[in-house]
This record gives sequence, C-alpha cells and structure tokens, in this order.
Amino acid sequence: MRAPLTAPLDVTGEEGRQRALDELSDPVYGSNEPSLLDRFLNWLGEFLDSLARAGEGVVPGGWILALVLLVLAVLVVALIVYLRPSRNRRSEPPLHEGTVRTAADHRALSEQAEARGDFAEAVTERLRAISVDLEDRAIVGARPGRTATELAVEAARSLPGEAEPLDAGARLFNDVVYGDRAATADSARTMRELDLRLGAARPVLDDEVSP
Repeated sequence: MRAPLTAPLDVTGEEGRQRALDELSDPVYGSNEPSLLDRFLNWLGEFLDSLARAGEGVVPGGWILALVLLVLAVLVVALIVYLRPSRNRRSEPPLHEGTVRTAADHRALSEQAEARGDFAEAVTERLRAISVDLEDRAIVGARPGRTATELAVEAARSLPGEAEPLDAGARLFNDVVYGDRAATADSARTMRELDLRLGAARPVLDDEVSP
C-alpha cells in the first residue's frame, strides 16, 4: 500500500516570506480594499458610535446626543466661516448710481427727504453730498463705483482727525441701505452734522506730517 501524499512540514523562513508575497500579490486583495470615501464613512460611523457610547448613562438616547453634537459642530464651523474677517457680510453698493449730481443737489434732496420724514433717503443723499464735496475739494480722487467704506478710508488719509466720524458715517449709511437699521431723525441729523464737520475740516498735507 502506498503512503498517502502529505505536504512537507518543514518550510524555511525565506520560503514562507515568498509564499506570503505571492498570496498578497493576488489582484483580489487590491480590488477589495476600501475606498477613501468608505474609510471616511467608517471613521464617521465609529466616531458617532463612540459619542453615543459616551452619552449612555449620562443622557438617555446616546444616538440623540451624538446627532445633536454633530449638528452643533456643523453650525459652529458655518458660523466661523460666515464671520471670518476676510469675508464681507455682503457686497456693498456704490455710493452713486444713475444721474450725476452736484453736492448742492444732493444736499437739497437730503433736506427735502428729512422734511417729509424719509430719513433713509436723507441719510443716503447726505453721504452722497459729502462724497461729491470731498471730490470737489480734491481730498479724494473722483472714482466711479466707490462705496461708503472706501470713501471713509480714502478721506481719512487726508483728514486723519476725522477718521472715526467718517467710519461712523459709512457704517450708518451701510446699515440704512442694507435695511439692518431703521433710519431715524437722529440718523439724518448725525449725517447732516458730519457734512458740516467735514466741510470745515482742513486736509493734512504731506509736508505737515511729522516724521
């Protein structure tokens, strides 16, 4: 009787390594590897599961706690992105649109609007008057499409002592135009006083700036 065939039991270390490499080189292994998306979803599932387990015994319904924490995390990230300094809350409109008017014309429109109680229009036309007046006095250069914020920044270079009032006026204009702030009689008066103040301001020349 012939002895049954059996595989040799003695395998050298080198042969073992080679057999392992041959086995792992089979394409079936590569095709079964999880994709990057699968790995992310698996990680997310494990993360939520860990949150749920952490909430067990503390808050009833661990998965509810996990979902609440996830929603809060998303909201925090969205808020950070929304409030980042480099982001304007929305694109500012130009100060002047349509017909080009003189500073006197804008002042007259502002006064008429204020008299009839249209304080939003009074604020808007008053800052337009200020803008044209500053251009006429060569404190700022004439530039189409300038916004209220740009006007305040540019004018403050020649009127450094009026930087804060200019900034306040620009913010008031933007708040009224955007509708975030209801214009009042005080708003119209504030802008009118800014117009008078800037009209009396003397620009600082380059040779007057101390070294």
